[in-house]
Amino acid sequence: MESGDRYSLDYFALGSTSSRLLTGDSEVARKLEKRLREVYGRSGCLLFNSGYHANIGILPALLGRKDLILSDKLNHASIMDGMRLCQATYKRYRHRDYDHLVSLLKKLRKRFEKVIIVSESVFSMDGDVVDIGKLVAVKEEFDCTLYLDEAHAIGLYGEKGLGMAEEQGCLRGVDYLVGTFGKAPASMGAFVICAEEISRYLVNHSRSFIFTTGLPPIIHNWNLFVLEEILLCEKKRRHLQSLSGKLRSELVKNGLVTDGSTNIVPVMIGEDKLAVTLAEMMRDKKYLVFPVRPPAVPEGTARFRLSLTAGMNWDDIKAFPEQLAEAMNRSRS
Repeated sequence: MESGDRYSLDYFALGSTSSRLLTGDSEVARKLEKRLREVYGRSGCLLFNSGYHANIGILPALLGRKDLILSDKLNHASIMDGMRLCQATYKRYRHRDYDHLVSLLKKLRKRFEKVIIVSESVFSMDGDVVDIGKLVAVKEEFDCTLYLDEAHAIGLYGEKGLGMAEEQGCLRGVDYLVGTFGKAPASMGAFVICAEEISRYLVNHSRSFIFTTGLPPIIHNWNLFVLEEILLCEKKRRHLQSLSGKLRSELVKNGLVTDGSTNIVPVMIGEDKLAVTLAEMMRDKKYLVFPVRPPAVPEGTARFRLSLTAGMNWDDIKAFPEQLAEAMNRSRS
């Protein structure tokens, strides 16, 4: 078969055997990057093996000693690791505190050549959402760039499921949009949407891209299929948002949750041991619940991170809030 034939090993091989800069590239990887450029309406895209690979590879490649990173305090550990690997100075601003961000920029902007603002769009542990429009306005006022991690938003928000930046009408204002296939798309791999010159630069400067075996063609082929499905799932997205709203409302009634607006619904437990005990009790009731404990969250803030899917119905989970409240009362009595 000719290279690129849709039934060839270039599309279905289970291994790539090398980095993409050697023999690990494939026709389907380039096709996926092209399709991502098309759907996001941008000139540049580069695939990574995971969101972790993206976050530890992009920032060190783009920034040096004369540059500054301003990062939301609750950004994911992969972003923190990327900053630590970077030669740039970094500071953390208080979570979703745009006034604090502005105050840091007023104080520090003139000292550095390039400044990049880094934030998640949907935060993984609390399920809260950043105001992307405010970040865009701040980055424009202070001549910065904006790096947005959409790991927990891809597939779930926006008319086409392109993420929270699409949902909030801010796609054009994001300079580096990092998305993953490992969450809602239920696959693996990641990508960055950016300008073409940036993606070309990263190919030869991002160490986590250069020095790792590329993903197998079969993964890229599956991700290409999933991407096309995501674009057509608006009805499922509306169902999931409705389901999440109902669950959150019932949890609020039972005194377990205070606010939120996404499919990630955190229930704060506090003690590690209690969180483990409650998770076991809920699994006995046929709910797949896992305790989230340090170091994933700070000491004393162990929790359940309830994450719903569009394949669920209200009848599947409607008894959960009351049963959890009863279990917590029994455990603490």
